[in-house]
Formats: sequence, C-alpha cells, structure tokens
Amino acid sequence: MSIEEVAKALAKARHAVVFTGAGVSAESGIPTFRGANGLWEKYDAEEVASIQGFMRNPKAFWEFAEELIIKSEAKPNPAHYAIAELERLGIVKAVITQNIDMLHQKAGSKEVIELHGSLSKVKCLSCGREYDWEEIASEISKVSKMAGVSKAPQCECGSYYLKPEIVFFGEALPADAMKKAIEHASSCDVFMVVGSSLVVYPAAYLPFIAKDAGAKLVIINAEPTHADSHFDYVLHGKAGKILPEVVKVLKDYRQVKDEKRT
Repeated sequence: MSIEEVAKALAKARHAVVFTGAGVSAESGIPTFRGANGLWEKYDAEEVASIQGFMRNPKAFWEFAEELIIKSEAKPNPAHYAIAELERLGIVKAVITQNIDMLHQKAGSKEVIELHGSLSKVKCLSCGREYDWEEIASEISKVSKMAGVSKAPQCECGSYYLKPEIVFFGEALPADAMKKAIEHASSCDVFMVVGSSLVVYPAAYLPFIAKDAGAKLVIINAEPTHADSHFDYVLHGKAGKILPEVVKVLKDYRQVKDEKRT
C-alpha cells in the first residue's frame, strides 16, 4: 500500500476520523508505555497508574507523572500538525485519542475526543477543589529540586489526594467521550489509526465498529500490529514523516481535480 492510495482515500472521504495512541506522541519525546524501553518496563502499572494504587500512595503516581510529562517539554510534532491540517481542510471531523498530553489541541485540532481524559485539570478527591495542571506541575518542579521533600502536591485543605482528570486503570472510560467516539466510528467513511498497537480495550474496538459500518480502515504505525490484516491500507513507519507526505499528496490530488473541473 502506498501514501498515494491513502491520500486518495482521504481526499474522497466525506467524514474521516483519526484515532491516535501513544506512538504519535513518542516522536515528541513522550515515552510509550509498552514495548522495548516502555514505561511499564520501569514502573509497576498497578502501583503508579491504577486508582487503587493512587489511593494507597499518591506520591508514586506523581513521581511517575514528573518523568512522563513534567520533565518533558513536549511540543506537537509534524504528525500532530498534519492531523490538524486534515481537519482544517474539512476532511477529518474528529480526532479520537488515547493520549492525555493535549498535543493535538496545541497543534490546532478543534474536535478532540479524549478517551482517557487529559492533564488540563487536577481535582482534590477530599474537598473537590480544582487546579490547573500548570499550577500543579510548577509546584512539583520546585519541590523536585529540594532533597527529601515529597513530590506529591498538597491541596490547600491538607489532602495529598490531588488527582488529574485522567482515567486510571480500574476506572471506566468517560461515558460522554466514548459515546461520541462510537457515533463518529459508526458514521465515518474512513477511519485512520495513527500510533496505536490496538491492544487497549474498549477503545481498540472502534476501528472494527467503523469497518462494520462500511468505512475504509487505514493504519499508520511504527511496527506491525496484530490487527493489520483487518485494515484496507497499512503503512509502517514514523507518523511524523508519513502524515505530512499524505497531506501533500492529498492537496496535489485535490488541485488536479479542481483544475480538471475548470
């Protein structure tokens, strides 16, 4: 399968949807969770990313979060910008993401459905007060430079149970986000997966919902996945290289069609 084929399929789409996983943000310096050198090789997922682990020891999560997000001055990469451009062109109607880093919004995407929440807000589970993520991240950056000081942020009420609005293991996906995602998957004519190995359910069901509804399936991923055989178009490589080329070919294809009309 070629970039040209994917570009033409998108150019003809009336309602395309993009589904992204950790791979799309890996090129921005944010480590992936699974695979070689993934975060789950270094951290115990049950301890640092489950709701049960958080309630036992919130400090463990915040030490993990510092490495994951706070220490990385992550910025959108060419893949994020290409996806935003496809939305601007009227082709992509929604971006469904498993990522919590808000890089799609920073790149300019408007319709972003966050299946696993985001780091935009942090809420105290004791008193209900909300904080902006930047406020909490700044505080942790300060205390991380002080030896022997806990990196777990503390609410003004005294509680250490400050939880970002992300979905931990053991928690259900946000019902509204999942409903919107299913609606888009059921009504789209092209469903494009970018940077996901499709092993986290129920989100991984979405492309198959789209296929059952008649959509063409595209997957762009660094490595082969167990689901590749179900897709109409499969491209292996870095999304930050492939997607800008797809957009360029798509624009050229559209221009030729417009010239033929005139």
